[in-house]
Parts: sequence; C-alpha cells; structure tokens
Amino acid sequence: MNTNLQNFTALAGRVLLAVIFVLSGFNKIGGFDGTVSYMTSAGLPFASVLAVLTIAMELGGGLLLIAGWKTRWVALAFFLFLIPVTLVFHTSSSNPAQAQQQMIQLLKNIAIMGGMLHVVAYGAGAWSLDGRRNQ
Repeated sequence: MNTNLQNFTALAGRVLLAVIFVLSGFNKIGGFDGTVSYMTSAGLPFASVLAVLTIAMELGGGLLLIAGWKTRWVALAFFLFLIPVTLVFHTSSSNPAQAQQQMIQLLKNIAIMGGMLHVVAYGAGAWSLDGRRNQ
C-alpha cells in the first residue's frame, strides 16, 4: 500500500472511531441531568460522578484519539470502557420492541471494540502526534 494512503486511512479510521464519542460527550454535557437520570435508572451508584467521568472519557479520549496522542493507551481505555457500558446498557430489554435496537447497539459496541483493538495493535500511524515523535 502507498505510504500516503496508509497514513490517510489510519487518520480517517481514528477520526471515524472517535466521532461517535466526541458527539456523545458533547450531548451528555448539554443533557447532563438526563444522562444522570438514565444512569440512575440503570441502577448505577454515584451517577453524577460516573456521568462526569463518562464525559471526560468520551470527549477527552475522542479528541486524543483524533490527534493521535498516546493512541494505543487511549484505544485500550476505550476498549475497557465499552465492556461495562455494553453489559449494563445494551445486553437485554424486557420490551420486545426495544430488543432489536439493543441488539444493534450491542453489535455496534462490539464493532467499535474491534476497531479499538486494531488501534492498540497497530498504533496511530505517521499522521498523528505519536507518529511525529517517532520521526
């Protein structure tokens, strides 16, 4: 593969993986009370603290992933973050109408986890802050 194409696809992959988290983090800031209520309804303790930590992870981690700084560690953190998120929020529904939607969310998270493991394995690529340090 052409080096420029490889560098571009690594950057594009990071951006595409990160955009869902950056947007979700911004949405949680704007709907903080709703986020806390949703977490509380799922039975999570200290929902306000968890909401703040979730926003920091999604927004901060997403921006770090885009920039490509400490990328392998950020991707690993996202992988680990998605395990409890997926298990708590997307594994079942007593409402049959929501069961299909929860399955879609579960599979989406599994796909993102696969992408994060790929970043852990292969890094950010040359067009990243990590890549600039290696030059």
